[in-house]
Amino acid sequence: MRLVVMIPAYNEEESIGDVIKGIILVRDKVLNALFENVSILVINDGSEDNSVRVAEEARADKIISHKRNEGLGPTFATAIEKALLMGADIIVNIDADGQFDSWDIPRLVKPIIDEEADMVTCTRFAEKTPDMPWLKKFGNRRFTNIVNQLAGGNFTDTQCGFRAYSREAALRLTLFGRYTYTQEVFLDLARKGMEIIEIPCKVKGEREGESRLIKNVFSYGFKALLIILRSYRDFQPLRFFGGFGLGMFIPGVVIALILAIRLLLFNRISPYMSLVYISLVLIIVGVLMLVLALVAEMYVRQRELQEEILYKLKKSEK
Repeated sequence: MRLVVMIPAYNEEESIGDVIKGIILVRDKVLNALFENVSILVINDGSEDNSVRVAEEARADKIISHKRNEGLGPTFATAIEKALLMGADIIVNIDADGQFDSWDIPRLVKPIIDEEADMVTCTRFAEKTPDMPWLKKFGNRRFTNIVNQLAGGNFTDTQCGFRAYSREAALRLTLFGRYTYTQEVFLDLARKGMEIIEIPCKVKGEREGESRLIKNVFSYGFKALLIILRSYRDFQPLRFFGGFGLGMFIPGVVIALILAIRLLLFNRISPYMSLVYISLVLIIVGVLMLVLALVAEMYVRQRELQEEILYKLKKSEK
């Protein structure tokens, strides 16, 4: 069995060396007894500092570099693709900023080795909330609630990137987000019936220095919310478009009925003629949205067939 520990990195020269050395220590002490081969893969997302040189000096097994900074989503997708090509049976993703403890890697991979899960994710909030600004805590809770509703889960932390994936889960992943991937992975794998569990892990808390990803909390929240909404649109279009459709159609019909009753009782609609036009617009737009929901639901079937073909093609690659 082969393990690949992948580290997406962008301008992390101050911390990536220690992260790699920590993984090597855990590999020598514990992981080599669990796996035939353990490799450390660094995906350099167009760093402008000495991250690559530091990773080489720390003895990373393989380093892949983007020519320019493409974002966390594409970097994660590249890392998954390369790890699969390296023959990984289990893939662990850990951040390059040193917030997570490498000694938790054996705990992450154990449920997958025991065939109890397809993805195991670290939760920072199950036992003790780490030290971070209240706005980030609030955002984490709200996004976790949204993902739980869409994925039908009961998770406590859906934004943490410290995770382990089985080969099957990695092959099944189909992601499109450029800014981040954490929420989209939950929604994608949950929709495909993959077993996901959480385990509490140690964290340092707030990273030292400026976050490479969250430079503006509001911008990050908006972009992450867009990813969730797009995933909801793509995975459950009947509920997405149908909800909007019913939200317009029903009020339109109610207004029309009230106006019809008024016409029967008083033989006139005035002075509420404007409501006639509002009712017509709501009913027409509502019907169009409901039709769109049905059409979009048909395309979901096509997407599922295409993803199955993609899965088989990736599985056949050596």
